[in-house]
Amino acid sequence: MSNDRSYLGALQDYYARHRALPSYSSIGGLLGLRSKSSVAAMVARMKLAGYLESTPDRRLAPTKRFFARPLATGFVRAGLPEPATDDEADAVTLDDYLIERPSQTVLVRVKGDSMIDAGIFEGDLVVVEKRAAAQKGDIVVAIVDNQFTLKRLDLENGRFVLKPENKGYPVIRPEDALEIFGVMVGLARKI
Repeated sequence: MSNDRSYLGALQDYYARHRALPSYSSIGGLLGLRSKSSVAAMVARMKLAGYLESTPDRRLAPTKRFFARPLATGFVRAGLPEPATDDEADAVTLDDYLIERPSQTVLVRVKGDSMIDAGIFEGDLVVVEKRAAAQKGDIVVAIVDNQFTLKRLDLENGRFVLKPENKGYPVIRPEDALEIFGVMVGLARKI
């Protein structure tokens, strides 16, 4: 099984570079397998483990489990250090972790710095669940004067306003109706 982990890792890296899996004939060269039967056996094990499946035209395709990443059983302290373990529990996909309603969820890239005090920086991807209703305190993508903005929803004198999380920006007080596009439910940042 340890070889299968390295084979899976090589297939995942290949997929990340090419957005497709290699053909059966290319897998042998990629993984260092010398015979067609060893490639077929490895593919069969990957299918049985739930990492790969065959499409109707008999090509290999990744399953949802293929994209899952190991989730360590312990935590990493953000305070004082403590002994580490590298035990692995389950695997998690980011979709499972961040996205409850896939058909209603979009990723939006952030431009600007009006939300930096909320830890949202330019270039971040915010996970937004599309819905027209939001509550005070939610970070929302709102439509104001036919333009999208990411701000914290707040109440002022009984009316909704959009507050930035950067003192260098003013509160947005829409004169007309405020339209909510969606509510931020997560964030992804490439470091």
